[in-house]
Amino acid sequence: MTRRGLILFAALGLIWGIPYLFIKIAVAELTPEFLVLARCVIAAALLLPIAAGQRALVPVLRRWRPLLAFAVVEIVLPWYALNAAEVSLPSSTTGLLLASIPLVAIGVAFLMGRRHRVTALTVLGLITGTAGVVAVVGLDLGGGDLGAVALIGVAVVGYAVGPAILAKWMHDLPGLGVMAAALTIAGLIYLPIVAITGGWPTEVPSPPVITSVLVLAVLCSAVAFLLMFALIAEIGPVRMTAITYVNPAVAVVAGALVLGEAVTVYTGLGFALILIGCWLVTLPDKRAAESTADPEPSTATQPTPAV
Repeated sequence: MTRRGLILFAALGLIWGIPYLFIKIAVAELTPEFLVLARCVIAAALLLPIAAGQRALVPVLRRWRPLLAFAVVEIVLPWYALNAAEVSLPSSTTGLLLASIPLVAIGVAFLMGRRHRVTALTVLGLITGTAGVVAVVGLDLGGGDLGAVALIGVAVVGYAVGPAILAKWMHDLPGLGVMAAALTIAGLIYLPIVAITGGWPTEVPSPPVITSVLVLAVLCSAVAFLLMFALIAEIGPVRMTAITYVNPAVAVVAGALVLGEAVTVYTGLGFALILIGCWLVTLPDKRAAESTADPEPSTATQPTPAV
């Protein structure tokens, strides 16, 4: 990896590891739905002019059906689910459970007709990763907050389905245009939701909350997507998936240092098992690669979504 690639990788790993911390701060004063709206509006306002300048919007809008589906499963549902879950869950636990996305992506790929030969390592990885989730939910949380854990499950499934939609129907479209349009659609969806639910802030949020919203929208959304595209161009989409192993570690450290969240033995055990499981299921199948040619990008090569 080049020096530029290392810098981009480190920067993106950090940026995609800190959203959980800032979500936790923001939902202390803002409703989950308003936080989604604020992130989408600010990030879309930053990315839309860039995408328009690169003429990346028109070809994306022509495929509005998969674009709409992508916006719903990648932003509309997961972002709300994460916000609502962090009302009660520690930010570090949220980041840790989201590390299981590659495990779910295997099942999503199978259901969408993707060719994936199930090897012994794949099975071992699924079992190991599942054991890690059980360690976090059943031991670290003591079986509590299952409703919040279910919301994290919604986010995990959404983040696994989103790249599959990209790979199947939108892999030839400009990524910047896709994300700018998806953020805009998500914002338009949440505008009436916030109005109907009365989710508008009743008073000016505190400076830490305002800062958190800006960090989530500008750094963790707009800037993160630009860095993601640059990193893919520098090191390729396959190496890009290694970000999956960095984000939860950053989330755990940030939660412990800033919010004083406890890091238990079970946190470490679950963390290790989930990451080992993800590593095993994402190992390339050399025998399948040699015997088959697949012109369509695999969901395993799609970048991890920003939260």
